[in-house]
Amino acid sequence: MAPQRPAGSPLDKAGLGLKFLGISVLAGVLVAGMALPAIGALGLTAKDTAESFDNVPTDFKAPTLSQASFIYDAKGGLIAKVFDRDRTILTQEQMAPIMRQAQVDIEDARFYEHGAIDLKGVLRAIGKNAESGEATQGASTLTQQYVKNVNVELAGEDKDAFREATKKSLGRKIQELKIAIKLEEDLTKDQILTNYLNITFYGHQAYGVESAANRYFSKSAKDLTIAEAATLAGLVQNPTAYDPLLHPKATQTRRDTVIGKLLENKHITEAQAKEAIATPLNLKYKEPLNGCITAQAGMGFFCDYVRHVVKQDPAFGKSATDRQRLWSQGGLKIYTTIDPEKQAAAYKAVTTKVYPTDSVAAAATMIKPGTGEILAMAQSRPYGIDSKQNQTVINLNADAAMGGGNGFSPGSTFKPILAAAALESGIPITQEYPSQYEIDYPKMTQCSGTWNEKGVKLKNESTSESGPYALKEAMARSVNTYFVQMEADMGLCAVKQMADKLGIKNLASGKPLMEVPSMVLGTQEVSPMVMANAYATFAARGKYCAPIAVKSVVNTAGTQLPVPQANCNQVISETTADGINTLLLGVTEKGTASSLTLDDRRQIAGKTGTTDERYAAWFTGYTPELSTSVWLGGPTVNVSMKSIKIGPTWFSSGVYGATGPGPIWQMAMSQALEGTPKSTFQTVNIPDPQPKPDPSATASPPSGDAAAANGGLIGGNFSLPPGIIGGNGNGAGGNGGNGNGGGRH
Repeated sequence: MAPQRPAGSPLDKAGLGLKFLGISVLAGVLVAGMALPAIGALGLTAKDTAESFDNVPTDFKAPTLSQASFIYDAKGGLIAKVFDRDRTILTQEQMAPIMRQAQVDIEDARFYEHGAIDLKGVLRAIGKNAESGEATQGASTLTQQYVKNVNVELAGEDKDAFREATKKSLGRKIQELKIAIKLEEDLTKDQILTNYLNITFYGHQAYGVESAANRYFSKSAKDLTIAEAATLAGLVQNPTAYDPLLHPKATQTRRDTVIGKLLENKHITEAQAKEAIATPLNLKYKEPLNGCITAQAGMGFFCDYVRHVVKQDPAFGKSATDRQRLWSQGGLKIYTTIDPEKQAAAYKAVTTKVYPTDSVAAAATMIKPGTGEILAMAQSRPYGIDSKQNQTVINLNADAAMGGGNGFSPGSTFKPILAAAALESGIPITQEYPSQYEIDYPKMTQCSGTWNEKGVKLKNESTSESGPYALKEAMARSVNTYFVQMEADMGLCAVKQMADKLGIKNLASGKPLMEVPSMVLGTQEVSPMVMANAYATFAARGKYCAPIAVKSVVNTAGTQLPVPQANCNQVISETTADGINTLLLGVTEKGTASSLTLDDRRQIAGKTGTTDERYAAWFTGYTPELSTSVWLGGPTVNVSMKSIKIGPTWFSSGVYGATGPGPIWQMAMSQALEGTPKSTFQTVNIPDPQPKPDPSATASPPSGDAAAANGGLIGGNFSLPPGIIGGNGNGAGGNGGNGNGGGRH
């Protein structure tokens, strides 16, 4: 342990006495610690100096130092270390004594003997500077240097404050001295040294001695050797000039100087000094890996989502400034909802079926029904900023406000939302509509007003799709004209209100959902996470929970911080949800998704969706325990998925929800649910419709998801009203696209 200075020594009293002698010109020179031959060069008078001293605030509290935060998965595994400044705060006991002594000996050898100012050092500096006639030597004590570091830390990203904290001026020196005097009254020397070692910069983004030890020697500060401690201590004076990677010879020379100081002050023996000097630098440098780019198993996008949650959710601060400060200061342990096994399953599925080099991309989100917990968030393109490596930082699973893009048209996966509104309003689950092959868009009521597109046609996928149909068969076949006729009966307002209840409050871009006739055909862009969560509400028998990514957050004091809540509510009746689940079981058992069975043959429900021109394809499906939405399409521009190779598969007849995203969903869900208990849905009885005669021996052959999958049920080609989202049937809007198209199966 380093010696404490003797109480009441003449130098100690002289140092403290300076706060009363600040008006003297000589004291002005001394406190300045500046290498100037005469104070006259500053143009300062004794009165100026005294007033500057008096104006310094008497209270100075060191801020909470910014340090690294750690993000963990649901089982405690580390996802990523994130920081504005890479720092880990240590106690005195967690630092090697030789490290503490080396820093003192090279920067302020009399630290334990003097007060806030070292009179001997100042006089020596004045003499040297007077001899040279210029500023060649300073005399700031370690305490004063600590104060300067704190001011730099307080400045943060404020460039003006940083310049003020680092400018060479007598006024700043006086302010630093007064604060230093106060600190010497309130803290012990050991406390000041510990604070200094935690705050100071060692180069290469290493703030504090723990980060420096990890950066250059891949070890903790408590385990540093004499040579290693001397290397780090020598960096502080000029981390650039003594950069061990760029200037190893200069670094070693500086290190040996520190070793010489340790020997001179009798803190090591001659033998130890000789051995340390003979030791090579022996760097074991670790690049400062910061942020979500370091996350494994494709968790970078979820990590980035967590960052957006902390910066945007009021649970973490009333204002954006408060939340940014919390994130920047760091020191947080953030425990999230992500399930590593389910994440691995989703990531393997999207990257196996779709390659990063493909012109299209895939994204998948898994949510636990009844909780809102996001269990997986994966996409086929890796997280990063190198476009040559097909990397992206756009989270294709999320809305734009949360780091995503402008979303994708969900096609026929939107139809169950209308069905839920209909059942909730009392329309029977056996409801029939004429469902002709081709119809004009009917007039529809809105929340305020009406929408009328006279003469705009809507067609089903083939001429064989001509009703009447009841809801069960219409959902299984995904018959467009059926759902538009139901939409006309319900009104657009009811559809929008149901979407809002299920969490689709806005488009992925943040714009409001438009009340247009093509709404039910899924022409407006949303994100996979929103769709997964809407279907999770069906799985939870009508209980909606806001999606959550964070379970708990602990700060540096060990205090639990408030976190966003799922705020679960029953938004539709259990009977309505059971009805939707029964209808969507029909889709997977006898409809457009009948090819998508899981490995263990458990009961599944879901809906396919494919937009016009095959610009986007979806499958959103679920069990009572897990809801997963998979999207496939162009990530930034529309890509027509006709006659295209995606991953290892060639799609000669084009991509549909059952053939493109469906197998991704199937693979991900099979692995994610492997070994878990099987459960079944609560269903309702829906009488099968009466058999219909073959409409025509010369009818067009079926196509679409079901045709591509098993020659079964089908529906979906149409033209959309011009002048609205989806107008003129120009295809689904991709990320940032025009919002056109939608409605195939």
